[in-house]
Amino acid sequence: MNRSPSTRASDHPASAVGNGAAHTDPENNNHNNKKLDDDEQEQEQELDETKMSTERIFESKEVPPWRSQLTVRAFVVSFVLGVLFTFIVMKLNLTTGIIPSLNVSAGLLGFFFVKTWTKFLEKSGLLKQPFTRQENTIMIIDFKLIYPSGTATAHLINSFHTPQGAKLAKKQVRALGKFFSFSFLWGFFQWFFTAGDSCGFVNFPTFGLKAYENKFYFDFSATYVGVGMICPYLINVSLLVGGILSWGIMWPLIQDRKGHWYPADSTASSLHGIQAMILGDGLYNFAKVLGHTVFGLYRQLTKKDVGSVLPVGSRSPTPDSSVSYDDQRRTQLFIKDEIPTCFAVVGYVGISIISAATLPHIFPTLKWYYIVVIYIFAPALAFCNSYGTGLTDWSLASTYGKLAIFTIGAWAGASHGGVLAGLAACGVMMNIVSTASDLMQDFKTGYMTMSSPRSMFVSQVIGTAMGCVISPCVFWLFYKAFDDFGVSGSQYPAPYATVYRNMSILGVEGFSALPKHCLTLCYIFFIAAVVINGIRDALGKDIAKYIPIPMAMAIPFYLGSYFAIDMCLGSLILFIWTKINKAKADAFGPAVASGLICGDGIWTLPSSILALAGIKPPICMKFLARATNTKVDTFLGS
Repeated sequence: MNRSPSTRASDHPASAVGNGAAHTDPENNNHNNKKLDDDEQEQEQELDETKMSTERIFESKEVPPWRSQLTVRAFVVSFVLGVLFTFIVMKLNLTTGIIPSLNVSAGLLGFFFVKTWTKFLEKSGLLKQPFTRQENTIMIIDFKLIYPSGTATAHLINSFHTPQGAKLAKKQVRALGKFFSFSFLWGFFQWFFTAGDSCGFVNFPTFGLKAYENKFYFDFSATYVGVGMICPYLINVSLLVGGILSWGIMWPLIQDRKGHWYPADSTASSLHGIQAMILGDGLYNFAKVLGHTVFGLYRQLTKKDVGSVLPVGSRSPTPDSSVSYDDQRRTQLFIKDEIPTCFAVVGYVGISIISAATLPHIFPTLKWYYIVVIYIFAPALAFCNSYGTGLTDWSLASTYGKLAIFTIGAWAGASHGGVLAGLAACGVMMNIVSTASDLMQDFKTGYMTMSSPRSMFVSQVIGTAMGCVISPCVFWLFYKAFDDFGVSGSQYPAPYATVYRNMSILGVEGFSALPKHCLTLCYIFFIAAVVINGIRDALGKDIAKYIPIPMAMAIPFYLGSYFAIDMCLGSLILFIWTKINKAKADAFGPAVASGLICGDGIWTLPSSILALAGIKPPICMKFLARATNTKVDTFLGS
């Protein structure tokens, strides 16, 4: 049992001598004081280690068996929050395709709901099992969200279940609730002014009508202000730089060549420069992450001691002092409930057979042998992606998806539905590869919260099954409620759908599908993306944080700068808040941002229901130039 330095000092013989002994024997007193100081330093070091050790905090709490970690209440809350976050992610995907990390909001809301549930049952005397961090982990993993790091998620969950962390979590939930309510009510208020096309606050010409025509305006979106508070400053600035480069400089110049360089009926957003920049950035990062992966594997294989064993369990009679107490406990639990290899192999083969048999009925152009080839190569690619994600925190699932688009699309050919086959193959490849890296992130979270890998895997399966029901229903609601769904310039343009479709057409038809001079622009943007990334890596992190990211710069080429302005405003709010009170900004910034995102995102549910019911907004707020307004007044007066 650890004791404080003061308690330890009172047990020391010197403390019983008294001040008189110090005067009568100075040498002995100095010796005793030195020994006392050494003991105090040793005790302080032990206390520091205890403070640093997460598992010593939870040492007195028994780790429940893996079946007990899977509770009904966790899955009920998971389903409710799964619906909520599906609406949010669907809206983000269909507007810009930028999805921030939602682990803070998921963790806070999940913790709040289950804590409320257990407190109610405790007061009524019906509580049979307390709320554990393992259950919290299962609940959050069940959402199938994308996390920037499994380690960060684990730290978040562990902090919730300490006394200090629980108090902070309650305050964060209150902050999230306030801004959730504000964001929801703001979305409701805006709805009244959107009776027609280009109506409402979302079309407010903040910087003038000419800037509005070139998509430079603030659209009063609480969602993207919140996203800007979560995303790094560099991402938001890169988006703004991309918007200025495309809609501020390039498109006005290229529009003068309409009818000569490209068809007169084409829009600026239909050009292929964005695809070249995305492909260039993707290729560079693919090479970089692959290099990290190969080098990391080589180092591990060359340094690995074949005779070594993990410093836990019966195989290691003497614990390795270099391994922390936390890692010893976590490793022992994790390998105890490991998933058998034969189960994984049989499961993968079974799923591949089911996919090869069923997918051709859904997508007739996607032949069964295309699917078999994808499943043969996918494990190697999934391993590389998982390992690379662990090293760099960068998933290349979309890059492998593009690889499937070009290979399967070209294999099928234009005359045999190669465009659709390429897109369907992309979906198959991305799901296999991204699921592997997501699962490894989740296993890392489970490892650090001492959750069983078996319970983690089962929760993944149940969460995926929930997603198979929730996601199509939410998509159907969007599709039926909004008439201009997926149309460029509409409320939900689905930008990445257009980008990937154009990539598939390019893969099938080749360069002949491109307008005049477009290939030259593609070369320029492709090389520029590779060069900029190379410069960023060569100069190091200190200077690289001032150089824009090509992938982020590419997105406004299609959509415009309006959402980048929203996100930069979010960054500015967080920056000023950090300068005023850094501790509060760090503690409550993610909660405030999550509230803004969740409230506006959830408003899409009642707005969709109103649209399906045929209830339309009563007012159209539109902005016109003075000359146009005079003509309208004259027309109405006649």
